[in-house]
Amino acid sequence: MQVILVNPRGFCAGVRMAIDVVDQVLDVFPGQTIYVYHEIVHNKHVVNRFKDRGVVFVESLSEVPTGAVVVFSAHGISPAVRAEADARGLTAIDATCPLVTKVHSEAVRYAEQGFQILLIGHRDHQEVVGTFGEAPEAIQVVERPEDIAGLTIHDPDRLVYLTQTTLSTDDAGVVIDALRQAFPNLKAPPSEDICYATTNRQHAVRLLAPECDLVLVVGSENSSNSKRLREIAENVGTRARLIDDASQIDSAWFEGGVDKVLLTAGASAPEDLVAGICRYLVERFDASLFTGSVTEEAVEFGLPAALKRAMRVRGIDPEARRIRVESPRVVEPEYGSDAVELTIEGR
Repeated sequence: MQVILVNPRGFCAGVRMAIDVVDQVLDVFPGQTIYVYHEIVHNKHVVNRFKDRGVVFVESLSEVPTGAVVVFSAHGISPAVRAEADARGLTAIDATCPLVTKVHSEAVRYAEQGFQILLIGHRDHQEVVGTFGEAPEAIQVVERPEDIAGLTIHDPDRLVYLTQTTLSTDDAGVVIDALRQAFPNLKAPPSEDICYATTNRQHAVRLLAPECDLVLVVGSENSSNSKRLREIAENVGTRARLIDDASQIDSAWFEGGVDKVLLTAGASAPEDLVAGICRYLVERFDASLFTGSVTEEAVEFGLPAALKRAMRVRGIDPEARRIRVESPRVVEPEYGSDAVELTIEGR
C-alpha cells in the first residue's frame, strides 16, 4: 500500500496563532483560570489538551466571572459579545483569525455604504454568527441556491456577497453562480474571502484524490473545512473518511484492494495525529509513505495587540515569544518508513 501525505495539510496560520495565544495567555497569567469563548479551534484533541491544562471553554460570557481573562476563539465574535466583555470588566484577548476579521471589516464597510449583504455560509457556524452581528440589519445568510427565493431585496443594484472563510470553493461557486443569475449586478468582495489555507487544501485533494482508492481526512466532525475536504474527495469519485485520529480507522475500509491512500488534515488538526495514522498504516499494512506537494505556504500571523500589551506590562518581550506551535510539516521518516517526494508539476 502507498500512502500519499498531502502538502499542504493541517494547521493554517490562523489556527497556529490562535493556539499560540492560549499557550501564551496561560504563561502570562499564571495561577488564573483562563476562559475561552467557544472552542479555540474546531478540533477535539486541541480543546481537550487545553482542558487538561485547566482552560475552561464556555458558550456564554455569563459563565465567565467578572474581571476574569477570556480568549475569543479563532472564528470571530460579534460587536455585542465584545461590548458585553467590556461591560463586565473582562480581560479580553481576541484570537480571531485575521482573515475572518477581514470579512467583518468588509461587512461593516458595505453596510455603511448602503449595500445589502448576502453572506454565503452555514447559518449556525460561529464565524457566520460573528460576521452577521457586525451589521444584522444589512445581512442575509444564504446557505444554498434554494434560499434565494426567500431573500428580501430592496435594490438589486446595491447588493454584494461575502463568504464564510472555510467553505468549499465548489459549493460557494454554485451559490455565487445562482445569485448572479438572479441578480446580474451583484458585487463581489475586493478579494477572495475563502482563506488561502482552505483553498490550498481543497485544491490539493481535488488534484490527488482521483489517483487514490481512499482518502483519509484528519479532523473533527464540527470542523467545517475538514468536512469540505471529505466532500471534495467524494465529489471527484474517491471514497473518503473523516477521522479524529488512528483509533477511528476501520480495517474494513481497506478490504477489496486499496492500493493507494491519500492522507490529509483539516486546518485545525494537529500534525501528531497524522503521524499516529501513518504509524498505524505502516505497522498494520506495511505501507510505504510518499509526499505529494502541491503548494508551499509561508503565511504567519502575529499575536493580538491586547496580548502583547499584557506581556509588556509583565516585562515579557512579545517578539522573543514567537509562535511555538508545531509546524504543519514534519519529517516523514520519523513515521517508520522513508518518504519519497512526488512531483505534482504541470497540474
